[in-house]
Amino acid sequence: MTISQAFDQLDRNLCVSMNTRTLISNRHNNIAKRVNYDFRGLSGSTSYTRYVGSYGRGTAIEGISDIDMLMVLPYDTYYRYNNYNYNGQSALLQAVKNSIKVTYPNTDLKGDGQIVQVSFSDGMMFEIVPCFLNNDGSYTYPDSNGGGSWLTTNPVPEIEAIKQMNADCNGNLYPLCRMTRAWKDEHSIDIKGYLVDLMAYRFLSNYEHRTKTSVYHDYMMRDFFLFLSEVSYTQASFRMPGSNRLYDNRGYFQSAAGKAYEAAVEAIAKDEKGYHYTAYNKWREILGNEFPYYQE
Repeated sequence: MTISQAFDQLDRNLCVSMNTRTLISNRHNNIAKRVNYDFRGLSGSTSYTRYVGSYGRGTAIEGISDIDMLMVLPYDTYYRYNNYNYNGQSALLQAVKNSIKVTYPNTDLKGDGQIVQVSFSDGMMFEIVPCFLNNDGSYTYPDSNGGGSWLTTNPVPEIEAIKQMNADCNGNLYPLCRMTRAWKDEHSIDIKGYLVDLMAYRFLSNYEHRTKTSVYHDYMMRDFFLFLSEVSYTQASFRMPGSNRLYDNRGYFQSAAGKAYEAAVEAIAKDEKGYHYTAYNKWREILGNEFPYYQE
């Protein structure tokens, strides 16, 4: 098995498995059916929902624990809770939480801040944002903090921008995001998932080898580590492609990325000199145990 074949296997290992996708889909459908029945009077409907976050963007990896989900409610619900004298946003979150609790009475549920959180016993957690679809395609959603307010978000253009960049880059964006998540998880790197996707998008936008096949994935990973290591510590936020929304630059990942770059340089050099076993082990140190063992 060559290094490029090993990287292909790594990506297959990192992709969310069919069993996990089925589990996510079943839970999503159960939640959607209950809320649609209580808020729309629809029986058995899984409509009016959308996956967002890494799972919605297609950049999640197997073992994903947080599933972000928009649950679109009818606009008359907005008017009703907006007319509350105090914190109708909190009341709305509680109403959605109580609806879901009918389906999952023995599951840990919380309605606070901006989400309804459904924490399953196997560690998977759904974070559900009750929201209202606006004419411009954005969504209004509740924030119960500070007495309550309404905020807006527009994740669909972000999802579409990531999807388009992946197509423009010969399918390299999704694997890059997944491999970076593997590195993040293996070394407990302080970088948010949305920032991984944002940075990978920015990197590939100007990367001269962005349309190469997976034969180049070891070089792409090396060069992305260098890119991350050079991100300014002083830049407080970045704009997400598609929506142009500002996202906070939370975390300090540059030093760890620099070390990963040096390790990747060493791994590539060992492979080019024929020390394939050593190269494989080095990549496993960088990217974790989903990177395959060396095979003749």
